[in-house]
Amino acid sequence: MKTYDWIVVGGGITGATLAYELRKAGFGVLLVEQYATPDNATRFSYGGLAYWSGTTALTGQLCEDAIARYHILSQELDADIEFRELDLLLTISASSDPVAIAASYSNCAVVPHLLTPQAAGELEPLLNQQAISAALTVKHGHIHPQKTAQAYIQAFVRAGGEVQISQVLQILQNGVQTTTATYHSANVVICAGGLSRQLLKAAGMSLKIYFTHAEIIETPPVDVKLRTLVMPANVQRFQLEAQSAQVDELWDEPGNEPVPAILDAGAIQFQDGSLRLGQISRVLTDPDAKVNSQTSEKWLRESVGEVLPTLEKLPGTWHHCLVAFSGNKFPLIGAIPGFESVHVFSGFSNPLVIVPPLAERFAKFLTGKEDKIIRQIFQENSESGTA
Repeated sequence: MKTYDWIVVGGGITGATLAYELRKAGFGVLLVEQYATPDNATRFSYGGLAYWSGTTALTGQLCEDAIARYHILSQELDADIEFRELDLLLTISASSDPVAIAASYSNCAVVPHLLTPQAAGELEPLLNQQAISAALTVKHGHIHPQKTAQAYIQAFVRAGGEVQISQVLQILQNGVQTTTATYHSANVVICAGGLSRQLLKAAGMSLKIYFTHAEIIETPPVDVKLRTLVMPANVQRFQLEAQSAQVDELWDEPGNEPVPAILDAGAIQFQDGSLRLGQISRVLTDPDAKVNSQTSEKWLRESVGEVLPTLEKLPGTWHHCLVAFSGNKFPLIGAIPGFESVHVFSGFSNPLVIVPPLAERFAKFLTGKEDKIIRQIFQENSESGTA
C-alpha cells in the first residue's frame, strides 16, 4: 500500500500551487481533483494581480514576493501563463465622493491616481463618462488563471507528483476516501475552495471558512477592445464577506442567506479577445443552492452596461462558482486543532497575488524552515478564533 507524505485536495490555483511547492520541497505528493476540466473559482477568475494593494508589513511583503515570483514563473513552469501588466481602472459612481473614496486607498503600497471622468475616458474609451464622478488608476498585474493552474499541475507532474481525478467523499486521519479508491498519507491539506467547509464538517472538523456564490458572464473572443481592467473602486464583496461571517451557526443550516446579494460591475478582456463580465456575489449557506440564471444575467448585463455600454449585449454565457473566504482577513493555513494531520490552505481574499509566495513559504516551513509570515498568520487565526 503506497503512502504519500501529503495529499492535496483541490486542483484550483491554491491546490495546484501548493502541490507543486510541496513536491519541490521534496515531499511525496498526490493531488486529488474532482474534475478533469475544472469548473471552479480559478476557472472564472478575472486573473488580476493586485500587487500594489499591500496595506501592512505582511501584505506588502507578500505582494513584493508575488510580483517577483510572477516575473519568472512562466520560465520556471515552462508554460505561458500570459503574465502582463495593464492599467486598472477603479470607477467611482456618480453619487459617490471621489475624494473620500480615494482616501480609502491612501495606505496602499502604491497609491492609485485620481482621474477625472474625461481622463478616465481617455484611458478607457469604452467607458461611459456620465456614469462616474471620477476613477482611480494604478498598474495592475494580470495572468490567465486557468492556464496558470494547469502550468503548475504540469510542472508538478514532471517533478514526480501524482494526480488523481476523483471526488473526495471523506477526509480521513491518514488519507482520503474518494469515489474510486482510498488513498493514504501522513498529511492531508484541504484546498477545495468553496467546498472546504462541507468536506471538513463531514469529517467532524469545525473551521470558520465560508463561501459566496459568484456569478459572471463569459464571452467568446470578440472584436471589441477593452484596454483596461475595470472594477468599482468601492468593492462591496469584502464588506459582504465580513457581515456574513458574523454568525457562524447560520452556516450549519443549508437554507440561510445571511446578507443580501451584491453586484460589483467590472470587466476584463483576455489575450484571446474573450471577456469576463461580473460579478454577483451571493451568500447562500447551501453550496448546492440553485440560482436563477436568467434574472442574474439580466442584472449583470444592465449593471456592466451602465459603465461600459458596448459590452452589455455581447454574446456570452452565464457561469456560477463558489468562492471561499475566511472569518477574518487572513487566509486559513496550517493544521486543524485536534486533527494535526489534517491541514487547510484556503480562504484567500486576494488569492492570485498571495497564493504563490505563501505556498512557497508554507512548503519550506513544513520542511523545518522557520518563517515569520507563516507564524504571524497562525497567530492571527488563533487569536480571532478562526482556526
